[in-house]
Amino acid sequence: MAHAHGVPCFNDAPADVPPISNLWNYTQMGFDLVTFSGGKGIRGPQNAGLLLGRKDLIAAAAASNNPFDGVGRGMKVAKEQIVGMVAAVDWFLSQSDESLEKEFRRRADRIAAHLKDLPSIETEVSIPPVANHVPQLLIRYSRDRLKISARDVMMELRRGTPSIELNPSTGSARGASAGMATGVNTIVVGVWMLQPGEDMIVARRLHEVLAKSAHA
Repeated sequence: MAHAHGVPCFNDAPADVPPISNLWNYTQMGFDLVTFSGGKGIRGPQNAGLLLGRKDLIAAAAASNNPFDGVGRGMKVAKEQIVGMVAAVDWFLSQSDESLEKEFRRRADRIAAHLKDLPSIETEVSIPPVANHVPQLLIRYSRDRLKISARDVMMELRRGTPSIELNPSTGSARGASAGMATGVNTIVVGVWMLQPGEDMIVARRLHEVLAKSAHA
């Protein structure tokens, strides 16, 4: 429709990788410009990103960049972020969707296994159908057995040492978040941003907080 009226078509897709192929799929579909977050799936600098598509439109966007003092100056990307972004893209393109998913599922399974001795715990690995298409660990339990809310678990982990941040969908009362079946008694653990070995730190802290509530 945009092209029929001579208007370029732009797709803001910050969280649409993986799959890795989306880096080129959208332009092949006909989008003139596509943006991806530098963080999220690519796991590069959070204050950088990718602008892909037609060379003439990218050149027009670059005209707002440093050293000019227009709107782009306040959002300029430093050379350190550029180097980090290049390194992140090189790494990302060397991976496969299958290997990434396998590693993320392994982390989720290790956390789930560490919690299996707690009363009423049920775990599920879920991949959101809407953005951030990576395995997330859903932990559900009965408040009759574990006397702490999912939101309070989130706060306990945030205040602890080391500070651990759960997925903001934790304890969501909306019934679903990004297509995942969450609820007020559901803890959501995003494992994809962890460094190797950090999954067991998360597992130990979760077990500590939940086990304490079982004796409250």
